[in-house]
Amino acid sequence: MIPKVTTSHIADALAVFRKYKSLGEKAMAQADDEQLAATLDSESNSIAVIVKHLAGNMHSRFTEFLASDGEKPDRNRDSEFEAPPAARAELMRLWESGWQCLFAALEPLTDADLGRTVTIRGEPHSVLQAINRQIAHYAYHVGQLVLLAKHFQSASWKSLTIPRGKSEEYNRKVASGAASQIQPPKPAR
Repeated sequence: MIPKVTTSHIADALAVFRKYKSLGEKAMAQADDEQLAATLDSESNSIAVIVKHLAGNMHSRFTEFLASDGEKPDRNRDSEFEAPPAARAELMRLWESGWQCLFAALEPLTDADLGRTVTIRGEPHSVLQAINRQIAHYAYHVGQLVLLAKHFQSASWKSLTIPRGKSEEYNRKVASGAASQIQPPKPAR
């Protein structure tokens, strides 16, 4: 099914968030439990630490999104980089809870809300700016997750996007309508 073209920033942002959520999940699925906690060096974060940080950020930014500062007073950002969940199931619950907080805050919005003001650490942002800021932040960290999982899997890595040497085949699929490079919007409830 070819997704509809949208001019809604909210609909597009939600589709982009869902795409990065999916990429992160597919990358983590390829990592074994030990690899979720592994780091490349003493200054690197593990997949589990990145997930803990993302979830903490999502809860802080999107709880009472329009009504309170996006940096909640009870958030301890520094602790997000310590002692992540050891069990995959607990880590995935943390991951899911962060994303659900984000989607619960953004799904009710319309493009008419984009000019509203929210604050993050006391600084005003339009809703548009706040959403774009978080898209960039989450894409950055999901990219780290993918890199780590790919590094750990090496030759057994299964591509999450267009595999090497398959660009022309993918382009033909898009041209024929058999594939789409646009993330389909979530179906209406």
